[in-house]
Amino acid sequence: MKQKLVINLLLALGMLFAFTGVTQAAGDAVAAKEKLSMCEGCHGIPNYKTAFPTAYHVPKLGGQHAEYIVKALEGYKNGTRSHPTMTGLAKTLSQQDMEDFAAYYSKN
Repeated sequence: MKQKLVINLLLALGMLFAFTGVTQAAGDAVAAKEKLSMCEGCHGIPNYKTAFPTAYHVPKLGGQHAEYIVKALEGYKNGTRSHPTMTGLAKTLSQQDMEDFAAYYSKN
């Protein structure tokens, strides 16, 4: 009896998310390849440190969780994260761009 209730609840939640648009569009790793030049200049160099605004170790993005990458980019875009270069770049990105980058880097 409890098992049937749980299954029905999960089905109802799944339908709710599907019909209300709560689920996010999946990123396209192939589409990201055409947009990566602005990322690779820093994030594509092993052990790279930037000198602006201070000496800062640039994190490796390859293999990072897609959800983390999207949230980080959203944070730079909306001001909850702060780094002058990343903030400037993130403000130019669409939600789809962020999801595409996340799909690419989470697999590479």
